[in-house]
Amino acid sequence: MKEPVAPLSLDALLEALLLVAGEEGTTVARLARVTGASEEDVEAALLMLEERLQGRGIRVQRHRQRVRFVTAPEAASVVRAFLGLEAKVRLSRAALETLAIIAYRQPITRPEIDAIRGVSSDGVVRSLLEKGLIEEVGRAQAPGRPILYGTTPRFLELVGLTSLEDLPPLQEDAEDRESASETVSVE
Repeated sequence: MKEPVAPLSLDALLEALLLVAGEEGTTVARLARVTGASEEDVEAALLMLEERLQGRGIRVQRHRQRVRFVTAPEAASVVRAFLGLEAKVRLSRAALETLAIIAYRQPITRPEIDAIRGVSSDGVVRSLLEKGLIEEVGRAQAPGRPILYGTTPRFLELVGLTSLEDLPPLQEDAEDRESASETVSVE
């Protein structure tokens, strides 16, 4: 096999690797190991790649410790038409509420979701799991070891985000802030 005439730059190698990483994506550590670069150099190259892709048809998406290429949210309707997919994912008000709770509080257990919502979330959580918008991310260190839930990369695609850090800040009610400031911790 012939070697290329000129070696590719780190960012070109990352493009190639993210393209073949597929839906699961990969980790920065693996990218560093495969390219022989440091994790810091890979992170810097990924940031430059993200900037360069602004306004283009693909984006770099980060979810938990994984990174992958996704299509730009602005191209969603054209991509759906091309692939012959349903136009929209229909979510009930309860599903949207539960999804928001999980997105902002993840990892979170179903009993914690129920406590926030004030009603059982069994059916809604099951529906969100089936739609691939949330996933089991572990078990809590609590009696019964309840399942911890978090959002999936599909959730990020659905709402047009490249990472969870892009979620808008959660606004607390003035009443919640007052009660939080009155909370006293006991040691």
